[in-house]
Amino acid sequence: MNPAPALATKAARLDRLARGAERALRIVADPRVGLGLLLVAAAWNAAAAALPGGGALLDSSAYLVLLGAILLSGLAAVAVRWPAAWREWRRPAALRPGGGTLEVIVPTVAPLAEPARADLAAALGHAGYRVRHAGSGARWTLTGVRRGWSRFAAIGSHAALVLLVVGAAIGAAFGSETTFSLLPGDQALLDSARPGFTDALRLERFDAAFGADGRPRRLDTTVTFLRDGQPVSRQVLQVNHPGSFGGYLVHGWTYGPAVRLHVTTLGGRVLLAGAVPLDGTRDGLPSAFVELPAAAATLGLSLVDPAANLLEIAAATSAGRQDAARFRPGDERRVGDLVVRLDGFEAYVTFLARRDPGMALLFAGAALLSACLAVSFWLPRRRITLRAEDGVLRLLLRGERFDRLVARDLEPLRTIITDAVG
Repeated sequence: MNPAPALATKAARLDRLARGAERALRIVADPRVGLGLLLVAAAWNAAAAALPGGGALLDSSAYLVLLGAILLSGLAAVAVRWPAAWREWRRPAALRPGGGTLEVIVPTVAPLAEPARADLAAALGHAGYRVRHAGSGARWTLTGVRRGWSRFAAIGSHAALVLLVVGAAIGAAFGSETTFSLLPGDQALLDSARPGFTDALRLERFDAAFGADGRPRRLDTTVTFLRDGQPVSRQVLQVNHPGSFGGYLVHGWTYGPAVRLHVTTLGGRVLLAGAVPLDGTRDGLPSAFVELPAAAATLGLSLVDPAANLLEIAAATSAGRQDAARFRPGDERRVGDLVVRLDGFEAYVTFLARRDPGMALLFAGAALLSACLAVSFWLPRRRITLRAEDGVLRLLLRGERFDRLVARDLEPLRTIITDAVG
C-alpha cells in the first residue's frame, strides 16, 4: 500500500489548519479589534459606576470573558508584530512610491562605484540610519531605518494592555474590600476572619479642624496596626494619604458623631455603659437604635441639634413608644422605666481596608503604556530607500502616520546624499 496519498492529504489538511490559525491570529491582533474591546470595557465600567448595584456587572462571567478577549488581543498583537519588527530593524525593507511616501530626485554625473556607495552608506549611518545595501552595478538600492527600535515601543503598548488586564483580573479574583466602624479604643480585623489571619487595626484618636465656612481643614486619624495582638506600627491617616500594612491600604472612609450613655433600670441595674455611634439617619438627622433585651426595650437616639449637642432619646417596648426626653452632656433623666445619663459626645470613624494583589501589575502596565506612547509619538521611526535608476538617485522617505515633521528631514537628507556623491 502506497502511503504517499494519505500523507499528502494529511499535510494539506495541516497546511489549511495552519493558514486558518494564522488568519484568525491576525484578525484578533488587528488594532481595531483591540480598540473596540477597550471601548466596550470602558462603557461597561461606566455603566457599573453609574447604575445602582452596578458592581454586579464587574463580578459577572461576561466581564471576565471581555477581559480575556482583551488579553488575547494584546498577546496576539505582540506575537504577530514582534518578529516583523525585528526583521525590519535588522534588514530594512525597500519603500515604494505613493501612500504618504515623500520622494526627491538627486541627479548624478555617472553611476556610483562601490567605494562611493560605501561612503554614501556611511554618511547615512552618521545621520542615524541603519543602512542595508542590495544590488550591484548600475542598479542598486540602499535601504535604511532610523529609530527602528521605536516600533518595539508601539508593540510594547500592546504588552502594557496585557499587564493592565492581568492586573485587573488578579485584583478582581483575589482582592478584597472591607469596611468597619470603630470608636476610640476599639479594634477590628482588616479582612474577613480566617485561620492564621491576625492583622488588625485599633483606633487611637480622631482629630478634626474646620474652617469658618464649615469645611474640614484637617481630618487626622491616628491608628495602631496589630499582628498577633501586638502593636506593630502607629500611623496617622489623612485625606488622600491612606495607611499601609500587610498588603492592605487603609483609608479613613468617613466619620460621624457618637454618644456615651449610661442606662440603668429603676432599681439601679446597669443595662448599658459605653459609646453608641449615630451611624444611621432619621428625618435627615444622625440617629441610632439600641436594643436592651434585659429590659425588653429599645432606645431610639437622634441628634436633633448638632450645634447645641442636643440629643433626643425615646424608649419603646412591644406595646409602642413609652416616653421621650432631650439631653445635653451631663443630663440624667428617667425615660419610661429606664434611667438614662448622657455622659458626652465623641466620634466614630468608618475605615475602608482594601487589598489588591494586582495593583503592582496595574501600575507597571500604566507606566509601560505611558512610556511606549511617549516614544511612539515623540521618537517616531523613519524609513528611507535610495535607488539608482537611469542616471539619477531616487530618494524615498517615510515616517509614521502621525509624524508631521517627516518632511523637515527631506532637504537635509538630500544635502547629505549630494555631498557624499559630489
